[in-house]
Amino acid sequence: MKYSEESSEEPLYSARRKRVMRVVVLIAVAAMLIPLFANLFSVSAASAASSCARAVHYEVPDATGSSARFELFGPGVVGWECYAVGGFSAGRHVISLGIIPGMVELPKGVDA
Repeated sequence: MKYSEESSEEPLYSARRKRVMRVVVLIAVAAMLIPLFANLFSVSAASAASSCARAVHYEVPDATGSSARFELFGPGVVGWECYAVGGFSAGRHVISLGIIPGMVELPKGVDA
């Protein structure tokens, strides 16, 4: 029997079953995306820390350390910010690394 609009047949799935399936699909999609974002954040944090240490070593040689932080309203607006840690009050801003940090470019001949 073909389906027609005039047919008085019931829908294939109930409203409750459709709701449950939507919830299951949303949970499955979230379960796939959460590890992706967690991995992206951890790799970005490691890359930012490495780049920040290199930039601080070049820009502020007397600093005792470096700190890379993800900031929404920092000097570079949104992204990773690099601060030199040492004899300063709250840390000195060195460079903005961006949302997905890469290696910092230093002038040629500089060993950092």
